[in-house]
Formats: sequence, structure tokens, C-alpha cells
Amino acid sequence: MTRTLTLGYSPCPNDTFIFHALTHGLVDFPEVRIQERLEDVETLNRLACKGLLDLTKISYHAFGHLRETYTLLRSGGALGRSCGPLVIAAGPTDMAALQGRRIAIPGQLTTANLLLQLYGKGYDNLLIVPFDRIMEALRRGEADAGLIIHESRFTYRQAGFREIVDLGAWWEEQTGLPIPLGGILARRDLGRETILAADRAIRASLRHARQHPDQARTYIKAHAQELADEVIDAHIALYVNDFSLDLGEEGLAAVNELFSRAENRGLLPEPKVPLLID
Repeated sequence: MTRTLTLGYSPCPNDTFIFHALTHGLVDFPEVRIQERLEDVETLNRLACKGLLDLTKISYHAFGHLRETYTLLRSGGALGRSCGPLVIAAGPTDMAALQGRRIAIPGQLTTANLLLQLYGKGYDNLLIVPFDRIMEALRRGEADAGLIIHESRFTYRQAGFREIVDLGAWWEEQTGLPIPLGGILARRDLGRETILAADRAIRASLRHARQHPDQARTYIKAHAQELADEVIDAHIALYVNDFSLDLGEEGLAAVNELFSRAENRGLLPEPKVPLLID
């Protein structure tokens, strides 16, 4: 009997690229029909907090609070180097000057915000704004700085903003590890067999996308915030890499380091279950 599983992911090109084949029946997921739900990352985080999605892309920050309900999959996520969130502003400033000032962020439970809090104290005057509206908020004077992710990394300069700090580069300097941004989770109550089959299906979907890169183009453009081909291609190249196929030992080390630092700061609860079901 075929069962339906809900799968949440963002409308950003890296996710639509990875999941196109899976959601369009181009790879095998025996006896499972996928019902996709595309939402911004913070909405996905909140849906997962309510346990409303069987499979979902999620910020690692949010996952840190959900480890008893969800398990991490090895494939499909966003983890890498030189791909972290940026703090930007309209004029010259530095991070010390931004302590206590209003900072627009893409969500309370985003990894971007967790990195901001790990960077230092005093960055708790936050304005929650959908990721694609942060620069608009800065133009309107609603915040003194913004924490940008996704396509905004490629367009903030032409929009007239300047980088204050690259939190991904800061993380790499501190740890020597790639930065874990978002992972793919499965509800633990799906059972081991279904969870491992989902992992295989997502890996197959990414491999199909790499072998047939033009097949997903229409689907990607239907959901992307930035429609220029060069922005879409740069986005995919930055966020889809070998860690997206399999976290591997280095990827898992990065996730564990992020969680350990956050736990030591009291930003995440101590875990009671392993990250993975193998």
C-alpha cells in the first residue's frame, strides 16, 4: 500500500534543485508518494517544532531543539565552506558598535541567528523578517544591520550594502570545520526502514539533478527570488556540494561542534538521543 509522506523545503534554488527529481517521480521511493510543501526556512522550523512534517529541511539551530522527535539524514542538506550568513549594513560600522542595536534576522531558530549569538553577547535586539525582505527593512530604517542568507549573498552589494562580518568565515577560523546551515530531518516514528529509504531517495534525487542539470530549471525559476540564471547557478554551486550527498565524518563533526558550543552557552538543550539512525 502506498503511503504519503510530507516533505518540507525552501523555495531556494539549492533545495528545488535537490528535490526536483524526488517530487516529480524521477527517482524510486518504493510505496511512498511525496507531498511537498515549500516554505521559507523559519516557517519550516516552526512546522517541525509542531511535528507537522514527516521529512523536512530545517535549520540546525531548530534541529538542536528537536532531536528527540526527529533524526538527521545524511543527504540533502546545506553544509560547506564560504557559504555562511553575512551581517550587512548601509554604512560603515563594526560588530562592537552593533551590540544593543536592532538587527534584522531571517528567523529566531535559524542557524544564522545561532551563529550570531555564538559570535558574542549583546546581539539580542532582533527584528524577525523573512529572509528575502531583510534588505527592504534596512532601506526603511527598521534595523541598523541585517543578517542575510540565500540569494541575498549575491545581490547585497549591488543593492548598496556593505559586509560587516562573514559569520561563516568566522566559524571556519574558530573551528577549522565547514559551517552546518541546514539539514534534512525525518520523524523518528517513521521507523528505521522508511528513514533509511528516504535518505537513499534524496541522495538519488541529487545525483539525478547533477546528471540532468537542465531538467529542473523551470521548476527552480518558478520558486526563486532571483531569476537571473547566473544568480541561480551561483546559489546552487555554493550550497550544493559533496556534503549534500553525504555529510561524512567531517560534516558530522561540524554539526556536533555547533551543538556542543551552543549547549555550553545554554543556547540548546543537552541531547538524549543520537543524531542519526543508521
